[in-house]
Amino acid sequence: MSNPFLEEEGPQPPRVLTAPLEVLANLRPLLENHIPLIIRFADRSQRFQSFVVELDRAGGSLVLDELIPTDGERLLHAGEPFSIEGFYEGARIAWEVRTARIDELDGIRSYRTELPTELVYHQRRNAYRATLTGPTVFATLAGKQLSQPLEGKVVDLSATGCKLCLPGNRVHGLQPGEVYEHFVAQLPIGRVETAIELRHARYEERSDSTFCGIRFHQMNGLLQRQIERLVYQLQREARRMAMEDRYI
Repeated sequence: MSNPFLEEEGPQPPRVLTAPLEVLANLRPLLENHIPLIIRFADRSQRFQSFVVELDRAGGSLVLDELIPTDGERLLHAGEPFSIEGFYEGARIAWEVRTARIDELDGIRSYRTELPTELVYHQRRNAYRATLTGPTVFATLAGKQLSQPLEGKVVDLSATGCKLCLPGNRVHGLQPGEVYEHFVAQLPIGRVETAIELRHARYEERSDSTFCGIRFHQMNGLLQRQIERLVYQLQREARRMAMEDRYI
């Protein structure tokens, strides 16, 4: 029996990209959209965050911003290999780095590595995303990692998560991969409270807003089914309106 909450194509298996132009084409959105990257050193549990700040195709190099927390530089300086992953539009983009050298870009501490020769690209989004129209859906994000709750609005919704828009630049106060204990949203089905996992956060200067990809974490079964029904209703309504527009 088909699942109405999954996109027709469903998730795709991971692909290993090795063509230089294809590798570069999938790295560029990470740079242009200021996508936070998760960095892990081999055999170490701590995660670090950085960003791609330059792609030099001619020189065959990639430049990373200063690591957060900054004590990651000690591991990098010691020559420890590390892995990098970022998430863009539902896809996981990951690669391995053997060495990096400390550099400066526009007077700011940075790290230069070779452009990866291969990239793992995994389109994992398999849930229909419903854009929320009508009254604004307000939401609050809180947890022990945050000094104070963050308030924003829900932009779209799927059976597994949502996109949250926060005013201002909140990127450096949020940690992708972390679980935040308190997420509250006033959805059409009523007040929803659950823990969430932050998948990514990016700042858009044009709108002075931070957009967060959120995955519901250990949501109870009853609430999960209510959200699934809501998303299905929104999906049917969107398709109905699209059909009406087609024949106007």
